[in-house]
Amino acid sequence: MGALEAFLTPVLMKKNRPGVLLTILTTPDLLTIVQDFLFYETTSFGLRMHERQRTILDREFREVSTPYGLVRIKLGLRKGQILQRAPEFESCRQLAETNHVSIREVFTAAIQAAQSI
Repeated sequence: MGALEAFLTPVLMKKNRPGVLLTILTTPDLLTIVQDFLFYETTSFGLRMHERQRTILDREFREVSTPYGLVRIKLGLRKGQILQRAPEFESCRQLAETNHVSIREVFTAAIQAAQSI
């Protein structure tokens, strides 16, 4: 539905009954869609909502060369400075499959190559 994130957390409900807390992070423009989905598809009689602010790094994508091929890297920037480097999982998975190596090997090679960016 376009939610930014969704996750489940095991919790204890009233009278020590086991339950699951569903947390969904979404944008205001999708709120009604998410609410409708939850009421139609779950047994919930009510939803609790909290408005939060979100700060994100600027993002940029580049490719780095590894012994296994080119890997797409996501860069996280703040005020033009690179603070984060993260290989894209699907890029690593495809190269691992093609080269018959573990995803971890490709991921590690990509991280090393990304240090030069």
